[in-house]
Amino acid sequence: MKVNVISRSTDEYTKERSQDLQRVFRNFDPNIRTQEKAVEYVRACNAAKLEKIFARPFVGAMDGHIDSISCMAKNPNHLTRIFSGSMDGDIRLWDLASRRTVCQFPGHQGAVQGLAVSTDGRVLVSCGTDSTVRLWGVPVSTLLVEDVSSDKSAVPLETYVWKNAFRAVDHQWNFDRFATGGAGVDIWNHNRSAPEQSFEWGTDTVVSIKFNPGQPDILATSASDRSIAIYDLRMGKPAAKFIMRTRTNSISWNPMEPINFTAANEDSNCYSFDSRKLNEAKCVHKDHVSAVMDIDYSPTGREFVTGSYDRTVRIFQYNGGHSREIYHTKRMQRVFCVKFSCDASYVISGSDDTNLRLWKAKASEQLGVLLPREQKKHEYNEAVKNRYKHLPEVKRIVRHRHLPKPVYKAAATLREMTESRRKKHEKRKAHSAPGSIIEEPLRKRKIIKVE
Repeated sequence: MKVNVISRSTDEYTKERSQDLQRVFRNFDPNIRTQEKAVEYVRACNAAKLEKIFARPFVGAMDGHIDSISCMAKNPNHLTRIFSGSMDGDIRLWDLASRRTVCQFPGHQGAVQGLAVSTDGRVLVSCGTDSTVRLWGVPVSTLLVEDVSSDKSAVPLETYVWKNAFRAVDHQWNFDRFATGGAGVDIWNHNRSAPEQSFEWGTDTVVSIKFNPGQPDILATSASDRSIAIYDLRMGKPAAKFIMRTRTNSISWNPMEPINFTAANEDSNCYSFDSRKLNEAKCVHKDHVSAVMDIDYSPTGREFVTGSYDRTVRIFQYNGGHSREIYHTKRMQRVFCVKFSCDASYVISGSDDTNLRLWKAKASEQLGVLLPREQKKHEYNEAVKNRYKHLPEVKRIVRHRHLPKPVYKAAATLREMTESRRKKHEKRKAHSAPGSIIEEPLRKRKIIKVE
């Protein structure tokens, strides 16, 4: 007679130390585990609920400015440093870890409209409505904690006075050049007091300007005449231009896919474009209920953050039509500038109430050092949630967000208006000759012409 005996090695189930966890052996044969999917579905629901319970996105506020914060810039050479400029001409360097001012840069007589930092993180460029561009030396980021609280002021390295006010500035990657936007587009060098190149394409005031991170000689601009233009410094002339129905307030290139950029528009939407095909948008990102004022991509290129006139901050997937997260507080007013941190873990917003606010990019992320078991548990919860995200219960829990009452009412009104337009279009189409009404998708409808 043959007898089957269960045989296990003593080393596999014997604890080496008294503090060790007892190993549990499981048989993952699906014929034995008939309730496996039901159990995982419950775990997915619980994981989605736990994410809501532990969602605490707001980290802290940084106050010190006495007027609205109009622009911000990241220091690519340091994770915890960020620059901010306000409407009263004050520029500050902040330490995000201690949430204190490290250094101030006084000198502008009007509103600071643009900030940019060189690739090596040593030079800060600022411009404003006082028709000046100033270069500042960035202090070395080896300050001790006790030095952070001391009041330090910097002196500009260079001051360039020009004939018109400036609205935007951006520094070229890996070069000593920067571009300013105002009455036109001007290309400056650190060592020259006048622009090297100037571009004008019959545009109105340029309100946003951004260099391409992959091709440093290419830059995109948006103007108050609703146009978006792409310039190539090697050609010495504009390369492409198109006009939208409403004005674009800010532009951001995707750092991982430098041929794509996203535009923050006055019509409360964001539009992603492929720079090789400008006659239609790749994706339309909806959810804001008022003008989108600023936009910034995550260093991973998978997400971007937007700040809006509706007093909210939203985070979108790069290819998603709707936001995955919305941040708001009762005290926060109109958001004029937003930035992703250099490690994609945090979001910084600057608003009309003179405060900078620090948010977690993932609302329920646990701060501090995680034990290996905690990390594996978080990864498992995320995996099981993604596996069952298409089911109604899990989807409802994951998508639910508490909105401020004005935003909730404005969103309802916006939906009603959109539905009314759709019904009107369907009735016109039904009572018109076949082929006389041409349907255009939203991706093309917002673009008037391409030059």
